[in-house]
Amino acid sequence: MIIVARKDITADQIDYIRERVEGAGLRTHISIGESRTIIGCIGDEARLANLPLLSIPGVQSVHPVMRPYKLAARGFSADPTTTVRVGDHSFGGPRCLVAAGPCSVEGSPMMFETGRAVAESGASLLRGGAFKPRTSPYSFDGLKEEGLRILSSVRSETGLPVVTEVLDPRDAELVASYADMLQIGARNMQNFSLLREVGQLQRPVLLKRGMSATLKDLLLAAEYVMSRGNMQVVLCERGIRTFGAETRNTFDLAAIPWLKMETHLPVIADPSHAGGRRDLVAPLSYAALAAGADGLIVEVHPDPETAMSDGDQSLTFAEFADLMDSLTVFAEAAGRSM
Repeated sequence: MIIVARKDITADQIDYIRERVEGAGLRTHISIGESRTIIGCIGDEARLANLPLLSIPGVQSVHPVMRPYKLAARGFSADPTTTVRVGDHSFGGPRCLVAAGPCSVEGSPMMFETGRAVAESGASLLRGGAFKPRTSPYSFDGLKEEGLRILSSVRSETGLPVVTEVLDPRDAELVASYADMLQIGARNMQNFSLLREVGQLQRPVLLKRGMSATLKDLLLAAEYVMSRGNMQVVLCERGIRTFGAETRNTFDLAAIPWLKMETHLPVIADPSHAGGRRDLVAPLSYAALAAGADGLIVEVHPDPETAMSDGDQSLTFAEFADLMDSLTVFAEAAGRSM
């Protein structure tokens, strides 16, 4: 249930409403925007049936939430888009952000080289996997904590905040101690133990859509994180598996505007995984920004042909610089900037 407050509501009146709702056994979430204040009620709404909410001072209207996801629903936020701050940058603001870097942290020299290059080209965040989920148990699965230390060192030199994946609830605190943003990959989108764990950590979360997940599934996964108190969630469309074999995945472009209408959470796209080929990264990036995406996450490697993972979809430094130059016109067409 959503309680819309009057414009002139006082802090004491908000506290009183919270006391009444929580006294009935529900939790509350307060969202204060530029023009209105929303008090979200989370729990069994039947317990509020006998509570005269409309007669409480400061209440303007009361609305049920019919969606299975509550906190992620657009009505739960006082503003159209919640901004998620990572370092000095914010997803969901007027600027489209780009996170760039290799699929895997392969060593210190290559990460420093990549960090400097993507920073110079205008990236806002550095991406790189220290813990890597691999289809084959014999494939390179990351440098683990050594990889996290390398990412932290590159951040110290370049100033780029770090986003990296966490695979196991037991590693969540370790990864959070190094990273500025925690990535939940497609394979773990419905790892509910992991979602609950990162929900208890005060780190922004980049939540990727699962390979066969519906958009409802994605928002319910976000709800798991948010229900534990962490409201800093950014959604990522990275393509889904269909019957086509021409590309690595099928990029669901319609997901971006649908999510922007359905939720207040920022939405970004992963053109690298969506296409699986470096020559598709630029056109998919253009389409994503034109559709309203708040940013991109792009794989970049100093020498893609020798990459230990995802070399086929990784851009060279020169290709990434060209991409960043060409994105401006698409961002501006969508009323944004880079």
